[in-house]
Order: sequence, then C-alpha cells, then structure tokens
Amino acid sequence: MHAQRRYTLTAACPDRVGIVARVASFIADNRGWILETSHHADDDTQRYFMRIEMKADSLPFDLAEFRRRFQPIADEFKMDWRITDSAEKKRLVVLVSQQEHCLYDLLARWQSKELDVEIPCVISNHETFRGFVEWHGIPFHHVAVTADNKREANAEILRLFEQSRGDIMVLARYMQILPPELCGKYPGRIINIHHSFLPSFVGAKPYHQAYRRGVKLIGATCHFVTAELDAGPIIEQDTVRIDHGDTVEDLVRYGKDIEKAVLARGLRYHVEDRVLLNGNRTVVFR
Repeated sequence: MHAQRRYTLTAACPDRVGIVARVASFIADNRGWILETSHHADDDTQRYFMRIEMKADSLPFDLAEFRRRFQPIADEFKMDWRITDSAEKKRLVVLVSQQEHCLYDLLARWQSKELDVEIPCVISNHETFRGFVEWHGIPFHHVAVTADNKREANAEILRLFEQSRGDIMVLARYMQILPPELCGKYPGRIINIHHSFLPSFVGAKPYHQAYRRGVKLIGATCHFVTAELDAGPIIEQDTVRIDHGDTVEDLVRYGKDIEKAVLARGLRYHVEDRVLLNGNRTVVFR
C-alpha cells in the first residue's frame, strides 16, 4: 500500500515496434511522473502487456481527461486498456461457507489496512460467521443453497453483488459451484482459492485425492472463476512438502496455511492492477 496517490495504466495489445515509445512520450509530454513500469511480450500470442504507475498529481488533468486524450493511442495500437486511481478503493464482496481460515485472514488484513479495499458485505450459505462478520461492522447476508433453490440463490447472490457495487467477488472457500451465466457475466472479476496445486485434483476433497495418490507436494491455487470447474486463469500458487507419515488431517492443516497466503497474494496483485488476462493464462507484474 502506497501513501502517495497513483494512477495505474494497464494495457494489452498486438505486439509491434513503438508501443513503449508512444505511451511514454504521451505521459512525458503531459508532465507525468512515472513511478513504476513493467512490460512483457508474449511470443506465443504475439501480444504485448504493460503496467505503468504515475504520480496522480503530476498530470495536469483528471482521469476522464486522461482517457479522452489517450484513446487515440489506444485505437492506434488496438489496446485493451484501463486506468485506475489508487484513491478509489476496490470493493470486495466475499463469499464463504463453513471454513473460517481464509475469511479470518482476509478480514485481519483488511482491518490492518494491509489489504486496502472496501468490503461492502459478506455472503454465506450458512449462518456460521454472522457474529464474527458483523463484529467487524460488515453486513452479513445468509443465502441458503439447496438442491431445489440453486437458481434463486444464485440470482440473490448476483443481486447482492450488484447492489453492493462490487468490483471483485472473492470465493474464500465458498463450497458451491457458480452457474456459467454468473461466471460469464464477470470475466476476470471472480476470484477463487482452490485447495490444490491446479491442474491437479480439481473438484471436491483434493487433499483426500492427494493422499490417495501419494504425492509429495500439496498446494493451493488462486485463480479466476470460469464456467469450467477449477480451470480459470491462474493468478498465484504455492506448495508445501509432505511425506509418507502425514495423514489426511495433516494435509488439511498444512494446506490451510498455504491457502490463506496464496489467496492474500493473488488478491493483492489483482487489487493493485498487476494481473492481466492472456487467454486462459495471466501476466502477473509482481
């Protein structure tokens, strides 16, 4: 988290000569002060990715005027681009079921301002964490999910997300599968923590799957949610070594620590506009 107000420009476009020179010249010509810059050229897709942070007060105009003046450059290079203001905190709507560790960790980081966001509400299919969430001053919504009401429940989740003006939906061990139409409505805006080192052990009980397979490493994966289960673009991963003496319960215990850390890192990268989609992969400027 930076005390200084910043604008962050992110862009992706077909790779060609002159992209950096054109963008940097535009910023310099307008007296913009660049604080951090990252670039990546993907040989496979022939696409170019960039992220540039600037001092907000170094430019003589606001974001609306920046967008107006920059648009001809974006059109010239066929850019997918956006610019954000660090003063406008992103709004995270958190979904959780009955596993507490990721929720507890996120709220601790939010309360200490390590995770510099707003959390307008927490949604759960169980009442378990109502008291804990409301103690933090955050609205809690119980949306029960059964085999008979999944359509209505998912419609209510969508309504609450839009009512809260959410920017990001975070599945902090929310153990329900979102329908394809909801996933498709918010590409690159729904983030999940899966308790395995994907693409290994998708679906339910991955630690039990790992134990039966006799692996020597277990892990966790922070990824964007798509219609295909546990197959969205990966943002962050980590692993821990295990051995023949570890039980399933040990794996679950080790895994909880990794899940918290991986979700926090992946979410932070996304909140700071460090994650750019590249098909079913990501470019992460850490």
